Amino acid sequence: MRHTLKITATLVSAAALTLGLAACGSDSEPAAAGAKADATEPLTVAATPVPHAEILTFVKDHLAADAGLKLEVKEFTDYVLPNTATQDGQVDANFFQHQPYLDDFNKKQGTDIVPVATVHLEPLGVYAKGVDDLSKIRSGATVAIPNDTTNGGRALLLLAENGLIELKDGAGTDATQADITDAKGLKFKELEAATLPRALDEVDAAVINGNYALEAGLTPAEDALATEKADGNPYANILAVKAGNEDDPRVQKLVKLLNSDEVKKFIEDEYQGSVIPAFGAAE
Repeated sequence: MRHTLKITATLVSAAALTLGLAACGSDSEPAAAGAKADATEPLTVAATPVPHAEILTFVKDHLAADAGLKLEVKEFTDYVLPNTATQDGQVDANFFQHQPYLDDFNKKQGTDIVPVATVHLEPLGVYAKGVDDLSKIRSGATVAIPNDTTNGGRALLLLAENGLIELKDGAGTDATQADITDAKGLKFKELEAATLPRALDEVDAAVINGNYALEAGLTPAEDALATEKADGNPYANILAVKAGNEDDPRVQKLVKLLNSDEVKKFIEDEYQGSVIPAFGAAE
């Protein structure tokens, strides 16, 4: 079953981003990090549209009221603003990223955002228009990959696992193009993750994050030429908060709901293997 979704705009002007970020606090005033939260106030969560905001909206519409939780969802279309809004206290939490990305973001930006639960895995996939097999991606082809550190390394590992390139022994999730020992004639184009689906018209292949593939109307389980394996995968997406807010009772209610049987069924029914439940307490 193809999961077709309206493509979400991924590039907005700097002014629009500023206005959007300021608007995050308009519906409620989230508690600052370290402050005792008012359990009667709405919990505002920043999320990318697919599948994160969809999962949160399911929780809001079907589970939150019975749990005594007022939930507000604020959508963002990039991988930076949800963290800066959480750090600044303009939202209470975010749901869009995996642990390696968060670790790298905290290190580079000096933020102190921490995970509170794992929720799901979006397998990274290799896509190509007019190509139905990886063997048809030949020498001279241009492959687009995410330009952020963790997803870029993740993309190179996926390409190596499928024989499209070779990496140095020991190259891990932080692999870069400098770790490629045999590119097999491939050329690489590093782009912002959100723009990769549109780049399929300009390159021979692209390694695309699951959420952005879904937004573009692609079904990873059907359309990808190769996807990551789920077993032992460190890239489960997490619910995260600013350090000090882990015990916010509203956050703990949301953790239980996101790890519930109802959400598991929703993910399995809605995404048909393109998004995989990966419940657990964040480490």
